[in-house]
Amino acid sequence: MSGLLVHNIGEFFTGDIAAPTAQVKSLYVEDGRIVSFDPPSGSAPGAVIDAKGSAILPGLVDGHVHPVLGEWTPTQNTIGWVGAYLHGGTTTMVSAGELHTPGLDYKNLTPELVTSLAEVTRQTTGRVRWSNVKLHAGTVLLVPGMTEAHFDCLAKVGAILAKFLFYPLTADPEEAKRYVRLCRERGIRTKIHTGGVSRSGVSQMCGYEILSWLQPDIAAHVSGGPIPMSDGDLERVIDNTDFWLEICTSGNYRSTLLAAKRLKQHGQLARVNLGTDTPGGTGVGPRAMLRNILYLASVCGLTPGEAVAIATGNTARAHGLDVGVLKLGAPADFLICGPVEGSSGRTLSDAIAHGDLPGIAFAFIDGKIVVNGRSEQTPPSRFKLHLQVSCPCHGETAGAFGCD
Repeated sequence: MSGLLVHNIGEFFTGDIAAPTAQVKSLYVEDGRIVSFDPPSGSAPGAVIDAKGSAILPGLVDGHVHPVLGEWTPTQNTIGWVGAYLHGGTTTMVSAGELHTPGLDYKNLTPELVTSLAEVTRQTTGRVRWSNVKLHAGTVLLVPGMTEAHFDCLAKVGAILAKFLFYPLTADPEEAKRYVRLCRERGIRTKIHTGGVSRSGVSQMCGYEILSWLQPDIAAHVSGGPIPMSDGDLERVIDNTDFWLEICTSGNYRSTLLAAKRLKQHGQLARVNLGTDTPGGTGVGPRAMLRNILYLASVCGLTPGEAVAIATGNTARAHGLDVGVLKLGAPADFLICGPVEGSSGRTLSDAIAHGDLPGIAFAFIDGKIVVNGRSEQTPPSRFKLHLQVSCPCHGETAGAFGCD
């Protein structure tokens, strides 16, 4: 396709928490990027979608996944999970560590082992796009004894994240703080497991006391993953720190409600990001990011626009990515959605506010159709849409991609 026009847009979610929605009725995509909003009628795109009042929103960004090898995860023995998540609206993923690699001995991790594992994963699973999804793999599991050379190796292969999970945080705080500094000097962000122990049973517990001196870039699953920190610690983290706070599907619903309400009351939604913390003990959840959005909007008091922005632009910014916000020049990663037949919502906002799952009709990554006409993971949208392609051989055709 030489260019794509989507018109008759009913609602437009920007992904920008400062201005979550906009009055945009059409957008034009060229060479994988958004080149104009509401373009003049004289433009001649190669493909057109009449949105018929559907909503446009950025592709969802899952900031906490646990890949291992391509689209296989041993924790649930699942093949093809990345493609399933794509049909749940997720177009970008960030690994929070490849700790489920079969045979990995959590009690005997060395600097060489964790660095090598991250390097190999970054250059295999993280090197290609599985089911077209932008999967950022190769997140190192930090351990004592790492040197600048280890962090240089990680930077060289393009790792974007390092994780405190099994690291003994109270043994040598100065070393832990040095790791944060070494990562930042190389453009690598740090994330830390918070709350009680993970499914492994050997991760380190972490609450306000540790977070206050460590000052990571992102505190993972602050409302539980699966066990949250205490309510008092969570409130102190919200009130007395300014780093990114992540909420995950794997957490505690009560703690999530506490966190979301307090963050909104304090005007701090701009520091919230989302993930699923799957595949893992929570399972495989293709619709988990959508469920995060619905819970925040229908139970926690956020507007649909705020919830979508947290799941897209906020999570992308937390990890230093250029996706998640629909603006001029941005990658054309977006969804076309509508309320499902039977939903009480007349619009997608109505449906999200009520907690109803949206129906995904199309998904695009870099302007390429990756879900065409109907998601395999959501009921169909109430709006029946199709792609119209201008073919030099056959004229205008519906739902086709022209001729070779």
